[in-house]
Amino acid sequence: MINIDRLWNRIERLAQIGKTDKGGITRLSYTREESEANELVKRFMEEAGLNVYYDPVGNLIGTRSGTEELPAIMLGSHIDTVPEGGKFDGSLGVLTAIEAVQSLREHNIDCRHPILVVSFKDEEGSRFGFGMIGSRAIAGTLTPADLEHKDKQGITIREAMLQSGFEPDRFGEAKINNIKAYLELHIEQGKVLESYNVAVGNVTGIAGPLWLKFKIHGEAEHAGATPMGQRKDALAAASLMISKIEKITEQYQHAVATVGSLYLEPGGINVIPGYAEFTVDIRDIHENIRNQLEQEIKEYSLQVAEERDVELEIEELQRVAPLSCSDVIQEAIKESIEESGGQIISLPSGAGHDAMQFRQISTGMIFVRSQDGISHNPKEYTSKDDVKQGAEVMVKTLLKLDQT
Repeated sequence: MINIDRLWNRIERLAQIGKTDKGGITRLSYTREESEANELVKRFMEEAGLNVYYDPVGNLIGTRSGTEELPAIMLGSHIDTVPEGGKFDGSLGVLTAIEAVQSLREHNIDCRHPILVVSFKDEEGSRFGFGMIGSRAIAGTLTPADLEHKDKQGITIREAMLQSGFEPDRFGEAKINNIKAYLELHIEQGKVLESYNVAVGNVTGIAGPLWLKFKIHGEAEHAGATPMGQRKDALAAASLMISKIEKITEQYQHAVATVGSLYLEPGGINVIPGYAEFTVDIRDIHENIRNQLEQEIKEYSLQVAEERDVELEIEELQRVAPLSCSDVIQEAIKESIEESGGQIISLPSGAGHDAMQFRQISTGMIFVRSQDGISHNPKEYTSKDDVKQGAEVMVKTLLKLDQT
């Protein structure tokens, strides 16, 4: 049913927007590149027969009427990228959803439920350090305080929305209430499916990201004139905390913790660091386990700060609850994989996705194999055949959900 050549061509066309000299793609939210990309996706939606509009925060939404007055089934993902990202992350989910609806139309297959296809605004959080703006707005969890996050130039999300022609003061109107289910197709961004030599997988749940910033205040002094026993070295304290974070996390079966950024002051070769700052990303699909890990990391870090006679401030940047995918949708996905001749592999998602904002409705995800597990990288790749299999599973799953 799927027109794979059309879908593949759209993937390649979208990948040209924001392409850099290094071969990656950079499309940050509320930028010229992202706006141009959304206009291209808008044309794809219109070619698929969808009625298309932008909501107040900039979500691009295409609608298809159902034959009955029923809640909508929502499909989607995002087209913004990390700096130097790949062409499949997020974009594959949006374009596959469009192709699924267009294929149904071309085969004269009507659905009982209305269908919404959404290109969500800013899933990655690369520009403002705060992600899933569009899906939060549609889910009704976006707040006025969220709009005050700033990028490196000091521009707030609110200001960026205004600059792009959207209406941040009306963000509450972006919420959509009458949704039956949400289904998202996404590349795996890992190696599990590849290890089983399987193209398509069923997602059981999504690990919720917890982002913390550790700020260590010591004392900047002369590197040669200050004896070792008299130092308040912020970096030495930070290094003890960072190395222990890895050891503590290894005790948990599925949890992960990552120190992703490190900043020092004053940064001189002959000056003891007086200030150190690092971020920690903690994830697990079980919130209680993630919270336990968080507590262990904090307790050890506070102990180090006391022993080293430095001050420690821990700032919470983001806390997103993990999501368990709907059993009903999982069964529909697994049946669809089996009908397509595939082996059923179920796995959790370690990465965050827009889907995790829709915990109040039935939510499910389909994973498609990532070559070598590479993502957020120009080398990110999913084969044309795997894309086709994923798209076929999405259509079959959508039709099953439409009948329930």
